[in-house]
This record gives sequence, structure tokens and C-alpha cells, in this order.
Amino acid sequence: MAKLSDLKLSYRIFMETYRYRRFDWRPGAVLRKPLAQSRIAVVTTAGFHLTGQPPFDRGVHGGDVSFREIPAAAHLAALRIAHKSDAFDHAGIEQDANLALPLDRLRELCAEGRLGGLAPRHFSFMGSISAPARLLGASAPAVAAGLASDGADAVLLTPV
Repeated sequence: MAKLSDLKLSYRIFMETYRYRRFDWRPGAVLRKPLAQSRIAVVTTAGFHLTGQPPFDRGVHGGDVSFREIPAAAHLAALRIAHKSDAFDHAGIEQDANLALPLDRLRELCAEGRLGGLAPRHFSFMGSISAPARLLGASAPAVAAGLASDGADAVLLTPV
């Protein structure tokens, strides 16, 4: 695992001086049935988008807080990355998108009966959003409503 000291000086300074927000997530979500009966969705911050979708706008100050819907049947080879940050090595997720959006692995678990099924869509955000007010006020509630309407019982968050 990388340490803060492994980062470039500019990133270390940013990380050390950024005013992080704190949230009390209680009471939180409770899984109400076994995973083998649950519908699973994924939310990633890898900045994935499908070929026909507009890429995330890397030029938005504070980060592009929009999201992209990824259908459950999407082929991971069709995904593109439009992540703003160069503070991490993109090579791994470019080589295997399952590292950040594990749809192939989840499909396998569904086929084995370990999961009840996949939600019809999954959601991708661009990470490194340093000004999250609009994300928290509009985008996140819209995705939460979408997950609820899709009947997702559990959500796997894959932060990048």
C-alpha cells in the first residue's frame, strides 16, 4: 500500500492541508437478507464511461460531480477512463476493469449461487472530487434513488 510519503510533494501538501469533511453515517444500512438472495450494485469512482457516453470533464474546478450509468450487461472492454487524477497508476484498471468495477467477478458469483443477482445498472463517478457539495446535494441522492428503484439490496463501493 502506498504511503503519503510516496506521493509527489504537491500531492502530499494537498492531502495534508485539505479540509476533509466528516459525516456520521449512522444508523447506516443493514443487509436484511443473505447475499445469496440479494441484488448487488457497484458504485465506483474510477471515472469509467461507456464508449457512447460523454467522458467526465477533467477541466471542472473541484471535479466533475456527474455520474455515468453502466448497464449490468456491459462488456468491460467497452469502458473508457476519464479520471482527473494522475496521483495513481491507471495501468491496473486499464488492463482489468474488474479491479474497480468487478462485474465479471460478480456475474461468476451469481452463477455459483453466492449472490442473488445484479442490479440492472451500476454507477461510475470521477474520483478526486475536491469540492463535493454538489455531489452530496444532487448527484449522490440521485444515484441513491436509482439504486433503490433498481431494488439493490447491497452496494459495493470501489473507491479509486
